[in-house]
Amino acid sequence: MKNPKTKDAVKPKKPQAAAKASISSRRSRRAISLYSPEEVHEIFRRFAVQRPEPKGELEHVNAFTLLVAVVLSAQATDAGVNKATRSLFAIADTPQKMLALGEAKVGDYIRTIGLWRNKAKNVIALSEALLRDHGGEVPGDRDQLVQLPGVGRKTANVVLNMAFGQHTMAVDTHIFRIGNRIGLAPGKTPEQVEAGLLKIIPEEYMRHAHHWLILHGRYVCKARKPDCERCVIADICKSAEKTTDIPAPLVPLPAQEIQAP
Repeated sequence: MKNPKTKDAVKPKKPQAAAKASISSRRSRRAISLYSPEEVHEIFRRFAVQRPEPKGELEHVNAFTLLVAVVLSAQATDAGVNKATRSLFAIADTPQKMLALGEAKVGDYIRTIGLWRNKAKNVIALSEALLRDHGGEVPGDRDQLVQLPGVGRKTANVVLNMAFGQHTMAVDTHIFRIGNRIGLAPGKTPEQVEAGLLKIIPEEYMRHAHHWLILHGRYVCKARKPDCERCVIADICKSAEKTTDIPAPLVPLPAQEIQAP
């Protein structure tokens, strides 16, 4: 009689081991861009031709109002934030003026924005912190920025890029989606996608890269259904969700622009 603990008993472990190896392999693949350096360069070259000087859509007049606007934009649209802050920034464009308004008054201006009570509290608290710790100036250092009330890594990266010209990558919902959807910089967390993008994007394109990706995700590679017919990188894109096989360039570019670096 065969011993059930010998040959036949160990067979179920093999599929489990294979499954674990398969999962590990998929995780490894997800951490690597699907694109060669040449393809990545071409992707951002086309973005640069399409939008030579991309701009953020949050209205602001200085580094402080930019910081406040980005804090307010969490779980809110840029259009909604702009509508609320136009009047606010007209009378409070410095930490001193914002603090003088007080939490209740700031709340009156921004109550159309989601989570406005907590955001009003954070705006007053970060204004106090800027005056107390930074002489009323917005610091150009990520570690110092994330110590401010209501400021996380994404907010800090936006401010560093837009106000100080630093080559940061602020991963919002659009960039996170694109990084994973098209396999440009796969990752389970915004931090992983950020690290992947910083590793592969050519230095010459880093200044505007986060704006290009945000605008691409907002208006072309949209969440519900990507508008591939309007996509300037459709022929390069390796997404499984592509909605068309029409070859690019789908947005015709003038001959002189196609030659642009």
